[in-house]
Amino acid sequence: MKTEFEIIQPDAGSSFRLLHHQVSAETFKWHYHYHPEYEIVCVFEGSGRRHVGNHLSYYEDGDLVLIGSNLPHGGFGYGSVGTHEEVVIQFTDDFLGDKFLEKPEMEAIKKLFERAKQGISFQGEIKKILSEKFRNLLHLSHFERLIELLNILQNLAKSDEYVFLNQANIRYNFSQKDQERLGKVYRFVEENYFQEIDIQRVAEICNLTVPAFCNYFKKNLNQTFTDFTNEYRINQACKMLLEGHEIVDICFGCGFNNVSYFGRVFKQMKGTNPSQFRRKFSQT
Repeated sequence: MKTEFEIIQPDAGSSFRLLHHQVSAETFKWHYHYHPEYEIVCVFEGSGRRHVGNHLSYYEDGDLVLIGSNLPHGGFGYGSVGTHEEVVIQFTDDFLGDKFLEKPEMEAIKKLFERAKQGISFQGEIKKILSEKFRNLLHLSHFERLIELLNILQNLAKSDEYVFLNQANIRYNFSQKDQERLGKVYRFVEENYFQEIDIQRVAEICNLTVPAFCNYFKKNLNQTFTDFTNEYRINQACKMLLEGHEIVDICFGCGFNNVSYFGRVFKQMKGTNPSQFRRKFSQT
């Protein structure tokens, strides 16, 4: 069985679908799926995990991602803490007609759709500007939403504040068995990240030997299990930093047994040390 296919219908009276989620993060399940529609996900605040194609990473202070047609992905609320709020827009490349992208005014957007095959994460000023537009969408009529969506797409097409989430021309073929295995690994790390994790136990959960598990994990997620575990721990550390915990307590509370090593891993993943991160993102 292939990765789960999701059927999407436009909203009544509209040529695309608009979703607004504002729920407790605990209600999100790991749901790796695909659909022919393009998808824009705007997470307004907070931190969590993005899984697009073979790319698995964490975001903080919200996220803005464009996902291409048939590019597998998981829900962005999975792995976040507290209330998760996002707006999602789903649309086909011909949602305004067969020749829509052939219009000269659509040249930049057509190129954007081509780039979206790899998954695109937008950062910086463009994310800040468009987050407000996504909030405003919720209060507009269907016609006004359509005009604003075109405006959003044009802004994304013209922006250079982005990174690709996957390499070009990579195929994704997660079976149902893969989904179940990776779901077990995710849950195990979530439940045990604060202590030493024995990779032998994780391999046994997947009914694999340790070498086979390591190869399997790297092949499917394009990162080692150690890097995945450290990313999860650092993401938890970020949340604890903003809650005011002492750095030494965060270090040991997130499964690291050495403060210096914790600091090196944190800087490697976040580009700054824990103290600087707290100052940058603190509300005070």
